[in-house]
Amino acid sequence: MTFTVAILGRPNVGKSTLFNRLVGKKLALVDNTPGVTRDRREGEASISNLNFRVIDTAGLEEKFDDSLEGRMRRQTEIALEEADVALMLIDAKAGVTPLDEHFAGWLRRAKTPVILVANKCEGKAGEPGLLESYALGLGDPVALSAEHGEGMAELFDALLPYEKTEDADGKAEDEDGEEKPLQLAIVGRPNAGKSTLVNYLIGEERMLTGPEAGVTRDAIAVEWEFEGRAIKLVDTAGLRKKARVQKKLEKLSVADSLRVIRMAEVVVLMIDAEETFEKQDLTIAAHVIEEGRALVIAVNKWDTVKDRQGTLKLIRDRLSISLPQVRGIPVITLSALSGRGVEKLMPTVLEVYALWNSRISTARLNRWLEIMLEQHPPPMAKGRRLKIRYMTQVKARPPTFSLFMSSRGELPESYLRYLVNGLRQDFNLPAVPIRIFPRTGKNPYADKG
Repeated sequence: MTFTVAILGRPNVGKSTLFNRLVGKKLALVDNTPGVTRDRREGEASISNLNFRVIDTAGLEEKFDDSLEGRMRRQTEIALEEADVALMLIDAKAGVTPLDEHFAGWLRRAKTPVILVANKCEGKAGEPGLLESYALGLGDPVALSAEHGEGMAELFDALLPYEKTEDADGKAEDEDGEEKPLQLAIVGRPNAGKSTLVNYLIGEERMLTGPEAGVTRDAIAVEWEFEGRAIKLVDTAGLRKKARVQKKLEKLSVADSLRVIRMAEVVVLMIDAEETFEKQDLTIAAHVIEEGRALVIAVNKWDTVKDRQGTLKLIRDRLSISLPQVRGIPVITLSALSGRGVEKLMPTVLEVYALWNSRISTARLNRWLEIMLEQHPPPMAKGRRLKIRYMTQVKARPPTFSLFMSSRGELPESYLRYLVNGLRQDFNLPAVPIRIFPRTGKNPYADKG
């Protein structure tokens, strides 16, 4: 079943631009003049495989009479009532205005869930407005540029819970109770054996394979089932070093593969054991981590390796040195051609997926934080010690935390790594990215004993 998303905000923040981006057509007129949109406009929207109904609304005005602006506002109120979730847009370049604050207060009182979206975040011009938006009390904003298509993966993550629910095991279900497919991408350099692995997993020659590099050009998705678990398996084109990608067709293939990574939940990086762990493999792995996806390393053609112990040690050493921010990435050795070792892959994928969905209660987090602060207090900044007040998990997929501080001052990267490593060790979170964002704000738990 689909769900409905209403786009709201004051005039000229980019609502119609986002509407057009989501429906994939220029259905709504877009102009710099405020008030171009007057009626509710509906369309069928999608971000990757997430499909929903979207409503574009008129710019919010503080009018309650029978004037044109008042009638436009009532249309917006109807749209909000119809929606399963609302997107409140602000113009990050302009910053938070009094009108934004007024309507944020109205939306906080509404029954419809609200996702705060900071639009026009291309470049660094929107950073001050993005930080200001936290004061609106609508949670962490999604930073995007509707005009340039940036931040759509983050919007995908924010909207996904409204299409489905998750049970205690992290399994995704839609409104009918039907489990949603796990999004699994197979990536790697050309000729690493990606298509061969997909064919072996599904038990048929679905993907074209061969000794030539670059046989696969398009990202091909296959609906599959593993031990009763629905899987959307996506084979991708090989990713070469950026400097070697010259032809337009290959550039399009690479762009398609990168899009698949952004929309995946778990990514399996295929490595050719005969060529060990090259720099491009590490580049791909780092990109997967930057996108916040869960990662599994699959070392293919393992049956051709003579010094298996030495090769495996080399791979793990390079991972620990080059990707210290994500410790414990599982390494599976296999032969996609013969099938040897492939049986270890999917149980590992499901295990990593569960970790990627992990949530930790605020109470447990802050008891842990007290111990971490006692063991290693925050450093000094401008002659004063930085004071951390509390911590909360703002989302899973991957585990993401806000760290609230009493004073402005930049927390060193080394101290953030100290906290990340502590989270990983004490809450058993190997193999997945962990994100911590320092914030400045009042401790809401200070007066609660």
